[in-house]
Amino acid sequence: KKYYKVSFSGVAFDSKKVKRNYIFFAIKGNKFDGNKYIPEAIKKGAKVIISEKNIKLTNKNIVLIKNKNPRKLLAEISYKLIEKIPNNLIAVTGTNGKSSVADFYYQILYLNRKKVASIGTIGVQANNKKSSVDNTTLDPIKLKKIFNNLNNKKIDNVILEASSHGLKQNRLDGLLFDIGIFTNLSHDHLDYHKSYHDYFNSKLYLFKNLIKKKGIIITDKLIPQYKQIKQVCNRKKLKLQTISNLNSDIELVSHSYDNDGQILGIKLKNKKKIINFRCNLIGKIQIKNLLMSILAAINSGLDINAIAESVIHLKSVEGRFEKIGKLKNNSKVILDYAHTPDALKIVLKNIKEQFPSRKIRLVFGCGGDRDRAKRSKMGKIAAKFSDVIYLTDDNPRNENPK
Repeated sequence: KKYYKVSFSGVAFDSKKVKRNYIFFAIKGNKFDGNKYIPEAIKKGAKVIISEKNIKLTNKNIVLIKNKNPRKLLAEISYKLIEKIPNNLIAVTGTNGKSSVADFYYQILYLNRKKVASIGTIGVQANNKKSSVDNTTLDPIKLKKIFNNLNNKKIDNVILEASSHGLKQNRLDGLLFDIGIFTNLSHDHLDYHKSYHDYFNSKLYLFKNLIKKKGIIITDKLIPQYKQIKQVCNRKKLKLQTISNLNSDIELVSHSYDNDGQILGIKLKNKKKIINFRCNLIGKIQIKNLLMSILAAINSGLDINAIAESVIHLKSVEGRFEKIGKLKNNSKVILDYAHTPDALKIVLKNIKEQFPSRKIRLVFGCGGDRDRAKRSKMGKIAAKFSDVIYLTDDNPRNENPK
């Protein structure tokens, strides 16, 4: 109540983007401390400063608000500035498969003439146009702009990739999702999260805090984290839907390969009819991603038969088991973004399973200045599952490539 007469014209956490009568959020990050840029923000016209520190200022016309989590407050205020939140808002989290689930969902709805957008690593997709983004989970100010833009296009189905970094940094606080999807969890980003427990809890934050009352959680019954996700659902009274085995909402009853494609038979819970269809995707792991996106599409009001008919037209996501060409000797060239031990192992095993008589030549490397613990693991996997290895320096950053 103390500040109810204070008006503002916009929000920023980058002092360069401050304009007259803005609120400036001084956020202490890993590399930069926003508190050092408060004088610059005031010079640019900031009227309100929000910081977790006790700041002393000589200018009496500036309103100082101390807040223990400026990041969270920035998100909550940004999302209040969205003209209209989409009617059907979905978040996907997990180590691997986020982009594929989001993209398959986008393609299925688009093929069925529904207005849909996806936001994630590969950018923002809407009306079959793509625009690129910097991070998997954008900052709240950029996200607010994207939502307002989608609203102008009357897009009401939006699927968003939620990274563990973004969730841990409260970048999505203030949004409530209708559906939350959890793909899986494996060794990744431990240079940032420090422990597997912290990494998993960052993902669970989505289900514990950011799902609507009576919202839906979609996951795979066969992952080790299923039990904990189920507990969260029971506690929060959320509806749990699963893929994989018997008594799942979608059960895969048959599967076979047909060269570059796969033939599937699926059955919905409490339905006797088996639906058979083909998808032109490489990699059996893609099927889990596909089933999760089909469940999300059903929950978005699409009929399973219409979905099954559109699946044959699905393309793999850029850099995910992507067919990028053939050589004169009939070799296939496949590109995959696998950058964790688990992902590399899955890619190589999946390719061997689909093309058992072929040799695998692998080009791979690990990035410099990042998680060192995974390098030897990935080396062992490369040696075990491929016939020839071309070891490259992925992105050496500040390390000596040698």
